[in-house]
Amino acid sequence: MEAALVTVSTGVIKPLLSKLFKLLGEEHAKPKGVRRDARFIGDEMRSMQAALETLADEEQLNPELRIWRDAVRKLSYDMDDCVDDFVARVDHELDGRMTLKKLVDMLKKPKISTSDCGRDGKTHDPCSRGKREAQHKRYNIVRPTPDISTCAIDPRLPALYVEVDELVGIDGPKDDIIDWFQREATSTQLQVLSIVGSGGLGKTTLANQVYRAIRSQFSCAAFISVSRNPNMTKILRDIAKEVGVTDTTTDDGVQQLIDKLRYHLQDERYFVVIDDVWSAEEWNTIRLALLNNNCGGRIITTTRNNEVASCCSLRGGRVYEMEPLSFADSKRLFLKRAFGTEDLCYSHLEEVSNKISIKCSGLPLAIITVSSLLADQHAEDEWKRVLAAIGSALAKDPGADKMTKILSLSYFDLPHHLRTCLLYLTMFPEDSTIIKQHLIRMWIAEGFIHEEQGRC
Repeated sequence: MEAALVTVSTGVIKPLLSKLFKLLGEEHAKPKGVRRDARFIGDEMRSMQAALETLADEEQLNPELRIWRDAVRKLSYDMDDCVDDFVARVDHELDGRMTLKKLVDMLKKPKISTSDCGRDGKTHDPCSRGKREAQHKRYNIVRPTPDISTCAIDPRLPALYVEVDELVGIDGPKDDIIDWFQREATSTQLQVLSIVGSGGLGKTTLANQVYRAIRSQFSCAAFISVSRNPNMTKILRDIAKEVGVTDTTTDDGVQQLIDKLRYHLQDERYFVVIDDVWSAEEWNTIRLALLNNNCGGRIITTTRNNEVASCCSLRGGRVYEMEPLSFADSKRLFLKRAFGTEDLCYSHLEEVSNKISIKCSGLPLAIITVSSLLADQHAEDEWKRVLAAIGSALAKDPGADKMTKILSLSYFDLPHHLRTCLLYLTMFPEDSTIIKQHLIRMWIAEGFIHEEQGRC
């Protein structure tokens, strides 16, 4: 049975369902009316759970849905407190047990103190509130159709147009990948190289620099971005357009586009970059269109997932692990973006600039974002303020929106229970040392993780 985990998306609805029906199952008397009430409560809570999980995968919610989501999630905690109170009362019953009907009656009419009443003096019954919340279109979450004219710009777009003289630390990785392709130049087999690394390391920038350097060696080429929620029809149509397929129509589906791409590429030595692949399923669909025609085709993929990288590079390919920038390159990039030069002209900022560079951990996206925040600032106190609270400083800066969007893609790709574990880290002060075993015990106590049979 699936563990009843507490998650940031559904609150305590899962363990509450498990707890409630465990209690109900222990009762022997099951009058018809009470069974109906119990079924109603369970059905409503499961509907709440499904709706909350649907909303949890939405990266942006309108204000109405956000308010409703928070109200339902808070309701689950109130109901959990209500059930715990019932359990405590059962322990003090003379016969040591309570009938099913009595439990449901208490759920509907709990004895709540006046401190739990609103300003109007009316009791806030969590179960009654549950029925009211349940009327929100019966949990049919309708997502608004996005307005194409107002769609947000892809935060990866600037990486495709960055000037070469603005790049730092890219030459080594670029030459390494090009050298590998040259060593394999005599092979007529299709070769796939997968660049893997966390968000913000510069995978798109690196792939684009390699693409610019060698695309002229091929008869046709394409650079396509996939992202976390891809439209496969659009992706295949974009590949077809860039490699020169001219007979596509708006009515073409995935299979028709794959067939046309395979026909067009059968005698072509092609070079394709598939940027930001998130799942093996997406790659396997794209891979159907990029046939091995024994003409020496080459493919580069970028991904944040090691398993996806391994899947992409099967049968003789290569996984290239993207490394963070060295301290020297981090410092150079930081100064170039902050002052337009690689030389620090302000000696009083030497120490704090070194500490900021170290704190960015060689992540180009973080370095560029922080340096933009401090551009043309010469006051040491301001630099120290950013260093002391770099997270909160960036949160208040409109220029950090790009970094937030890129990193949030990784967050929304996590399973719901891991998102909860990650957000729990905000309980600890910034830069504090976290003892792993202590953290795990706290997760267990909160109900975020459970022991699984056969696993430590």
